[in-house]
Amino acid sequence: MTSARRVPVDVWFEPLIIVVVGAGYLFWYLTSSFTETEQAALGWDNLSATIVDHIVLTVVAAIIVIVIALPLGILLSRDSMRWLNPVVVNAANVGQAAPAVGLLVLFTMWLGTGFRTAVIGLVVYAILPILQNTIVGLRQVDRRVIEAARGIGFSSARTLVRVELPLAVPIILNGIRTALVILVGTATLSTFIGAASLGTLITTGVTLFLPALLVSGAILVALLALIIDWLGRLVEFAATPRGLS
Repeated sequence: MTSARRVPVDVWFEPLIIVVVGAGYLFWYLTSSFTETEQAALGWDNLSATIVDHIVLTVVAAIIVIVIALPLGILLSRDSMRWLNPVVVNAANVGQAAPAVGLLVLFTMWLGTGFRTAVIGLVVYAILPILQNTIVGLRQVDRRVIEAARGIGFSSARTLVRVELPLAVPIILNGIRTALVILVGTATLSTFIGAASLGTLITTGVTLFLPALLVSGAILVALLALIIDWLGRLVEFAATPRGLS
């Protein structure tokens, strides 16, 4: 009863939204009549392949972002490296501030079109939330708690792993969730540089005036973003120490 009371509203309410939207889209998909072009694009084989391509692009970019931003954020939270914060954070902010399409086009001029270029563009665009939240999360840990850990014989590394990171988990995971949602949405733009994604449905729908493709692409991207955000929220809720939830 106590644990049920502590479950935040969004942990159980968001999947209800996902189910309702998903069921609505499935009903529309199964009962609508499509033109030949729409049938070709929305046939299950093609549609499932497009969804998988979008997920793969998002996951690969997300893994690279986490591998880069998380250790870098930890490093920049150390007292000896704080002088580098403005330089690194401002550099990451350039990627976030630049229009996503413009960023992808710039990388295309340098690296050509395709999956690799899309991944690099997405990584640059999504690195700031994780980097910044890691730094902020570790800095907000009470210094007295850190000093107490060092006082009982913990090394710097052990204090980081056993004390600082667990206390910073909610903020760090919130940054990862934000980055993942950004990646899901921005991945649709990869279609402009030759990387397969759900953006293909949207751009084809706009170009050929086919609302069914446009609606399908938009709803599926929204569903993916909601699902990933919810899964991230579950991980955040499970990983947050009880006293902080």
